[in-house]
Amino acid sequence: MSDAPPSTATDRAPLTVVALCFGGMSASLTQTLVIPLQGDLPRLLGTSVSNAGWVVTVTLLAAAVAMPVSGRLGDILGKQRVLVASAAILAVGSVVCALSTSLAPMLVGRALQGVAMGFIPVGIALMREVTPPRLTGTAIAAMSATLGVGGAIGLPLSAWVAQSFDWHAVFWMAAIMAALTSLGVLFVVPHVHDAHPGRIDFLGGVGLGVGLVGVLVGVSKAHDWGWGSGRTVGAIVGGVAVLLVWGSYQLRRDEPLVDLRTSARRPVLLTNVAAVAIGFGMMAQAIVVPQLLQLPRSTGFGMGQTMLEAGLWMAPGGLMMLLFAPVSSRLLTNVGPKLTLMVGGSVLGVGYLVAFFLMNAAWELAVASIIASAGVGIGYAAMPTMILGAVPMAEAGAAVGINSLMRSVGTTVASAVMTTVLAGSVTAAGLPTRGAYEACFLIGAVAAFVGVAITALVPHVHVRPAATERAVEAAAA
Repeated sequence: MSDAPPSTATDRAPLTVVALCFGGMSASLTQTLVIPLQGDLPRLLGTSVSNAGWVVTVTLLAAAVAMPVSGRLGDILGKQRVLVASAAILAVGSVVCALSTSLAPMLVGRALQGVAMGFIPVGIALMREVTPPRLTGTAIAAMSATLGVGGAIGLPLSAWVAQSFDWHAVFWMAAIMAALTSLGVLFVVPHVHDAHPGRIDFLGGVGLGVGLVGVLVGVSKAHDWGWGSGRTVGAIVGGVAVLLVWGSYQLRRDEPLVDLRTSARRPVLLTNVAAVAIGFGMMAQAIVVPQLLQLPRSTGFGMGQTMLEAGLWMAPGGLMMLLFAPVSSRLLTNVGPKLTLMVGGSVLGVGYLVAFFLMNAAWELAVASIIASAGVGIGYAAMPTMILGAVPMAEAGAAVGINSLMRSVGTTVASAVMTTVLAGSVTAAGLPTRGAYEACFLIGAVAAFVGVAITALVPHVHVRPAATERAVEAAAA
């Protein structure tokens, strides 16, 4: 493919944003794709309930490893090339799942779908290079929102497809979306000169993968294994030990997979810590609200909704993330990314407080979800903007990948904590009590406000339009 001149890249900017956002939504949709099928997976795949749980877990683990690695590859090889590869991997993984009738190939396909999540941080980093300054903020906001939009839309969409057709149709749908993404990236997204030749740290990638998998497996399986069990403690401690060794190795490398010195800069470090808290806040409501909607009415506080109905109640929240992209862009321009992230975290926290006080009807929970999702949409747009404003252009992809990883860590921890809290207080029928759900909403609110407090400590970061324009011109020259 020939490299696009600056004028062509600018003319294509709106189509480029649409193509990249569609790809981001296609990749993030895989996170919730199998949730409507989860109860039937043991029967459909001829396996145990415990083994079937890995169909969800393996995607999260693969995504966590892929996001920083894909970001670094984008910096070295060129972001457009990595986007094409990620879309192709998503298509292959979806086809493998669509053809699977047993556990092993399904896990392979789901792992490939997780690897394709690297599309999102690379796409966010590319936005700064292929959009004019007037569009950059909105483009980054929209691309960041696809992390939540895809997941929110995926729930009712996959529930409807699974109920109306053969369950494999869910994965054929994902394969078609991935194929369309590949075509969009190939023929719409300009190929700019953004490669910075360097060596790929394969050993660093293996070390990061082993360490992350150890920690995240321990956290995600803690409820099933027990927080104090040898397997849980061994996985977490072993993963942390590997990450410490990996960090020491990275500091000695001339061309590390992740530049930890850059990541240790106060704006980057604190933004990434805040990302854990905001990611926690996002995932908590995505777990708790659907469960509460589907609880039997006989509990006295359950809504008795089907999976499809619960997904439809949640869908407006996902769309709200996308609708708030222009609002977030205006905030980024007028008050800067730091205050924008604080506003987003505050709105997210308010959403949880609304849920705490209003959990008596499905529409009340939908309102709380919309408020929380608006906060996520605002906050998710601000974080990559803060990161991009604090790192060199040559490290943009890797830096955004690490930020996306931190959000993923937050969502994984949220899943484990919410599951533990709900299981810790149950009725005689074995269902979580109202108090357990109230505790989850309070924990989500605290996490969001902690994220706001951490963000307040971040030194002021402001991306000047002129600087962005020069970066675009330099990348396209």
